[in-house]
Amino acid sequence: NSLLRLRCINAASASEALAKSSGCATCHDVATKKMGPSYKDIAAKYKGKADAEKTIVANLKAAKGHPAVKTSDADTVTLVKWILAM
Repeated sequence: NSLLRLRCINAASASEALAKSSGCATCHDVATKKMGPSYKDIAAKYKGKADAEKTIVANLKAAKGHPAVKTSDADTVTLVKWILAM
C-alpha cells in the first residue's frame, strides 16, 4: 500500500509540474480561482459526467472557451485526468 501511495504522490507531483511548465498555472491554481477556475472547481463541475475527459480535452484543443493549448495530446489527457481526479 505504501508503494502504491508513493506512486500516486509521484504521479500527482509530475502532473502538477507539467501544469506549471505548460503555462496552465498562469491562469489556474489547484484550489484558488485566478484568471480561470481552480482545478478543484473544474473537477467539481464535471464530477459524475461520463464524457468529462473527452469534453474537456476537445474544448482545450479547439480553444473553445479557453486559449489554445500547446501541450501534446498525451500531455493534455494526462493533465485533464489529474484535474478530474481532484
